[in-house]
Amino acid sequence: MATSDLIANFIQEILDDAGGIAELQRGSLAERFSCVPSQINYVISTRFSPEHGYIVESRRGGGGYIRITRVQTSPRRLIMHTVNSVGDRLDLRTADAFVSNMVGAEEIDEKTAGLIITAIGDNSLRPISPEHRDIVRASIFKQMLVSILQ
Repeated sequence: MATSDLIANFIQEILDDAGGIAELQRGSLAERFSCVPSQINYVISTRFSPEHGYIVESRRGGGGYIRITRVQTSPRRLIMHTVNSVGDRLDLRTADAFVSNMVGAEEIDEKTAGLIITAIGDNSLRPISPEHRDIVRASIFKQMLVSILQ
């Protein structure tokens, strides 16, 4: 198993044991897994991001910590968290991660997920210039999620 997977599994276990909130020391984790702190940053940014259903807070320095909070998944809360996490731009890869997270949490079904991805995909947005697609994609995505809540 890759070091990144070991780190992610370890953090996931802490989150499970601690009710969805983990406070970690970047240096201690790096030492535990015999890696550099930047690898800890990589795992956190790729596996514990808002699109995966987490809120990450970080404080650097000698007493610095990383606090990871799993978003509690009531249907409205997860969808609103997703809407609030999407900025003015949204690339398709990030949108797919958000949608996969909502399917995994059983907030939307596979059919709805497919409709969302089709509606915001590059083929659907082809008439829009490439530099504006992520802006339009974010707007459509957020509106679709808000309509699910109604």
